[in-house]
Amino acid sequence: MEHTRIKELLKSEEFGKEVIVKGWVRTFRNNQFIAINDGSSINNIQAVIDFENTPDEILKRITTGAAVRVKGNLIESLGKGQRVEVKATEVSIIGDSDPEKYPLQPKKHSLEFLREIAHLRFRTGTFNAIFKVRNALAFAVNKFFQERDFVYMHTPIITGSDAEGAGEMFRVTTLDLNNLPRTEQGEIDFKEDFFGKSTNLTVSGQLEGELAALAFGNIYTFGPTFRAENSNTTRHLAEFWMIEPEMAFYELEDNMDLAEDLLKYVIKYALENCPEEIEFLKNRLLEEEKSKPQQERSELNLVDKLNFVLENDFVRLTYTEAIDILLKSKPNQKKQFKYLIEGWGADLQSEHERYLVEKHFKKPVILTDYPREIKSFYMKQNPVDAQGRQTVRAMDILFPGIGEMVGGSQREENLEKLVTRMAEVGIPTEEMEWFLDTRRFGSVPHSGFGVGFERLVLFTTGMTNIRDVIPFPRTPNNAEF
Repeated sequence: MEHTRIKELLKSEEFGKEVIVKGWVRTFRNNQFIAINDGSSINNIQAVIDFENTPDEILKRITTGAAVRVKGNLIESLGKGQRVEVKATEVSIIGDSDPEKYPLQPKKHSLEFLREIAHLRFRTGTFNAIFKVRNALAFAVNKFFQERDFVYMHTPIITGSDAEGAGEMFRVTTLDLNNLPRTEQGEIDFKEDFFGKSTNLTVSGQLEGELAALAFGNIYTFGPTFRAENSNTTRHLAEFWMIEPEMAFYELEDNMDLAEDLLKYVIKYALENCPEEIEFLKNRLLEEEKSKPQQERSELNLVDKLNFVLENDFVRLTYTEAIDILLKSKPNQKKQFKYLIEGWGADLQSEHERYLVEKHFKKPVILTDYPREIKSFYMKQNPVDAQGRQTVRAMDILFPGIGEMVGGSQREENLEKLVTRMAEVGIPTEEMEWFLDTRRFGSVPHSGFGVGFERLVLFTTGMTNIRDVIPFPRTPNNAEF
């Protein structure tokens, strides 16, 4: 007889039926009630054992964290908080757990402590819920694009190019660091390296994605990306996942429409398919906020916040309009912003983005047409405006609590303009001939965007630290497990 997953049993009404449960002990009280969890649900099932007829050596081994097999009958529960339980006829231990050493005791643990034991934190209700939601969002991303006939492209993780012009990249090498080969000029001789040239971990699949879009029309990549920024904030990881579609014949407006549709689709999917998990996370958040002063608490609970995104059209405005709003805003005039807005050309910080979303519009916001100087070389250039200012066809989607959720643009399809811009920012064209070929042979208007997947998970789960929404976070001085 096979065991039944706890998720199924909790829904079952086949009272009296003989069942087998396998899982891990969450708690064991009064030598009689075992709370068992097998990961299929955030909820446990209770097994009631006849302790008078259970051998002592078995009772001693029913400890928190131990793996057990329980055979018994499914009965209607008399206790509070559960509908069904198992009246055990047989209990056996599959795997022991030393209660003196097992770090997850039946009490509230801090998220900081759980990060130190990230290999065991999956066994808590909170992390069960987070990673179920993450799983649903990842599935929904693929479902969204597949339903729209996009081709899923796996772009390389090891690359010889730097898509962002960011410079903060992890080097990939097999050279002996204690005995580096040198050229006659004394520089490191990468010809001796595995790939015969200097290579890095990718910061984005965009450039290769563009090559594919100019053959298939619409493609998306969804894979790991890496940034070597020495940043210890609650919103940065050194290794994270990016969703990056690229679409031929898309102008900026089409790009914005697709990004808004994607975000609404995946959040709706998570709400519909993880109702218990999201309810659990909503209550967790409400509990956490009780300790905060009133003005720091969220105006909306988690479910309301997710519905807030689904029910509102995102406000669309230009960077220039946003700067006007921020210049006149109370926090700017009263010098409450950490970074004061002096005028046009300022790079917007998270506090400015959140002001626009949370205070001014009270809706998600799409900002477009940023100054050319603060954006990447590949973005399509707008005509110079009456004030002599040069902007690009960029778009960022800003969310409450998070700031930037999506960054994208219409790409510059004009070869001359692209080459001139690359020269201005110091990107050598000889290394990028393959990229420029897309502008030489049948160039078309095209667009794309990137969504940091962990930021999306952060928003959907209501967590506040990005290290809690990826199984094993990679951050400065931390590559454990």
